[in-house]
Amino acid sequence: MTRRVVAALAVVALLAACAAGPQTQRLQREHAAVELAGVPFFPQEAYQCGPAALATVLAAAGVDVSPAALVDEVYVPARRGSLQAEMLAAVRRRGHLPVLLDAQIDAALRELHAGRPVLVLQNLGAGPLPVWHYAVLIGFDPQTQRFILRSGRERRLMLPARRFLETWDRGGRWMLVVADVDTPPASAGVDGWLRAAAPLESLGQTALAERAYEAAVQRWPDAALAWAALGNARAAAGALRPALDAYRRALALEDPPLLRNNYAWTLAAAGCRDAAIAQLQTGLQQADGGERAVLERTLQEIESARPDGAQCPM
Repeated sequence: MTRRVVAALAVVALLAACAAGPQTQRLQREHAAVELAGVPFFPQEAYQCGPAALATVLAAAGVDVSPAALVDEVYVPARRGSLQAEMLAAVRRRGHLPVLLDAQIDAALRELHAGRPVLVLQNLGAGPLPVWHYAVLIGFDPQTQRFILRSGRERRLMLPARRFLETWDRGGRWMLVVADVDTPPASAGVDGWLRAAAPLESLGQTALAERAYEAAVQRWPDAALAWAALGNARAAAGALRPALDAYRRALALEDPPLLRNNYAWTLAAAGCRDAAIAQLQTGLQQADGGERAVLERTLQEIESARPDGAQCPM
């Protein structure tokens, strides 16, 4: 390595350290000490930090699981590591939600204070080649400016804040918590919660998805998208009257044409053909482009269908 390259790398390291300095000072001022000492510990085997870290946050959420049970689901031998998509899917298969947090360390600290450990992805490489590593954040000591992690074979790794923030930043600031479907995390927003819950429907876990959407409207009652998602889940389960109630709550908050499309389908399924046609005609006055095509197709199908004689619940 030439002297010029060494000097360039030193400058980059210095700039990174300068950027981390004010952040660590702010964390020291604004956050109290926290450590989730009761979080389980599973020592990492070989390159399998993914199964070990995932088992840690699942077990902390009350799931009976071991790293060995997760290896076939999340570990890719050819890559000597675990892919994020497989990690998320493994959580959902166990009836919980993997909720990705905003890429701010304050979100992680909020979760720690709420009692949830945070699974993080770090890049431990010092040069151009990445060294990916999953660990579990369980605490922060503002006095020593150190984060506390379950990491690799270390039960209680005390990592200087500057070092942790640098490796986490190089890892893309990726982090998640495991949540029960009835309890959105402390730092979650409605969009992130709905993104975490939506794949449950395609997995056939519709009852869990509906519970997650019910939790959403309880936490964010003014979120039209949450009410719309709840309406869709109820309609798919055949609960037409509750679905219509959810759609009405959504439409009272926002009025997108495609929401009226879903509302109309459910009205028609409930025997309210005329009301469904009226909703579609209202939606067509607002729609454009692809939305108009969807509503027109739905209108044609409902108009051409013979009324089934069901009693309209309107």
